[in-house]
Amino acid sequence: MENMTELLPNGSIVMLEGGNKRLMIYGRKQLLLEDESNQEGAAEGTMYDYIGVFYPEGYISPEYTYVFNHTDIVEVIFKGFEDEEEEEFKHVLRNT
Repeated sequence: MENMTELLPNGSIVMLEGGNKRLMIYGRKQLLLEDESNQEGAAEGTMYDYIGVFYPEGYISPEYTYVFNHTDIVEVIFKGFEDEEEEEFKHVLRNT
C-alpha cells in the first residue's frame, strides 16, 4: 500500500475493507449533510476523505454513492491522473 498521508486523485479505483465491488473516487474532503446520510455508519456533519461510486457503472443515483476514509482502503487498483493542477489542489486539500 502506498503512502496514505496523501489523498488519491479523482478517478482512482479502490477496494475497501470488507468490500466486494470496486469504487471510483470522484470527490475528496466530503462533508456529509443531513439529507445525504443514506449509508450505514455514515454520520451527518462528518468530513470524509472521499466520495465514490461503483466501478465501472459510475454515478447511478445518490443511493449508490459512498463516503469513506483513507484508512478504509485495502487496495489501490488504479491511481487517477495527476498533473500540476492536481498538485496545487492537493495543497489546498491539505489545509482543509
